Amino acid sequence: MNQYDIDFDLKHIWHPYSSMINPITCYPIISAKGIFLKLNNGKSLIDGMSSWWSVIHGYNNTRLNKALNKQISKMSHIMFGGLTHPAAITLCRKLIHITPEQLECIFLADSGSVSVEIAMKMSLQYWQSLGENRKVFLTIRNGYHGDTFFAMSVSDPQNSMHSLYKNLLPIHLFADAPKCTFESQWHQDDIYSFNKLIDQYEKKISAVILEPIVQGAGGMKFYHPEYLVQVRKACHDYKIPLIIDEIATGFGRTGKLFAYEHAGIIPDILCLGKSLTGGTMTLSATITTRKIANTISNGQSNCFMHGPTFMGNPLACAVASESINILQEHKWKKQVLGIQKILRYMLYPLKEHPHVFDVRVLGAIGVIECQYLININNIQRFFVENGIWIRPFNNLIYLMPAYIIDKKSLYRLIAVIKKSLDQKQCFIL
Repeated sequence: MNQYDIDFDLKHIWHPYSSMINPITCYPIISAKGIFLKLNNGKSLIDGMSSWWSVIHGYNNTRLNKALNKQISKMSHIMFGGLTHPAAITLCRKLIHITPEQLECIFLADSGSVSVEIAMKMSLQYWQSLGENRKVFLTIRNGYHGDTFFAMSVSDPQNSMHSLYKNLLPIHLFADAPKCTFESQWHQDDIYSFNKLIDQYEKKISAVILEPIVQGAGGMKFYHPEYLVQVRKACHDYKIPLIIDEIATGFGRTGKLFAYEHAGIIPDILCLGKSLTGGTMTLSATITTRKIANTISNGQSNCFMHGPTFMGNPLACAVASESINILQEHKWKKQVLGIQKILRYMLYPLKEHPHVFDVRVLGAIGVIECQYLININNIQRFFVENGIWIRPFNNLIYLMPAYIIDKKSLYRLIAVIKKSLDQKQCFIL
């Protein structure tokens, strides 16, 4: 049996956002180390994606591997209903230490979108316990919170990723997307649409949910921190819980440990995932206040009605704790600022390229918004032929490398991107 049988893969394995009839090309990886992905032909690719934001310390990290090996020699998994274990307790202690003191009750689950589902269910049960039937959520356009059903319902309703399901999803409130960018001057009218909706529907809104500062799959936009300040103030004034979705931005990606820190605010419910385990395993955490947790626990059901099979998985908890240990050594701050400096220096001049509409950089995130839709198959082939791995979408080429990336490799990533902008076959003109 050929373990790299691409024909079998094409025929039987359904990859994300892909077709079984006309699938995009998949490249077989046999190993990964640091920032490099090794193809089955022996060629290495510089990874510019951190496996969708998650592998912040690099692949095959010795310390993370050691944590996994140590834990698996004791137990790989036990149910979390009625049982607990040191790995979960240690991780939750660390999460409480690195997040605001008001956030002290943690629900562990499987993935980021499930974390969002849990946060939304928390707010629904919170109001039910107070005797109010609030079912509507308020968010902003261009947002993205995951591909599960409730998470889709608060993602941009016009987003083609979810438009197939819009007649099946609950209808929520969408304020205009922020127009003031992260580095621009703040204009108070930017919050007008949001304030109008929260005032008009205050007695129906269960919670407000936002991606902080960075809107990811909705267009990789970076909005002004003051917008988040104003949202926090409105939620406080109307006594509506604020859910902050840090799944993509958490653990240093924007230059702060958590992106909400750019605005100096504290959420009522915080969603974490992706890089929580350093990209080694799937795990998420939904953290809330004692007030919300106690209100739910004093309600009609006397408990929170959610319980994933692999909740609090010991392996995932153990490696997440070690990932946080690495972050607490504070090397990431210098690494991320170094990446940001190079990205700004090398990418900003591309604003003048005729195929480029805009360039945005924040922390270890670099975005090139192109004038045209990208031919994903062709541009991926071009990238692989030139020794790098980047996965664009729509008209966006974006970088989010591991924090450990060296300057030479980062320059190489950018050089190949520059070269791709001149390749007609890479775009749908």
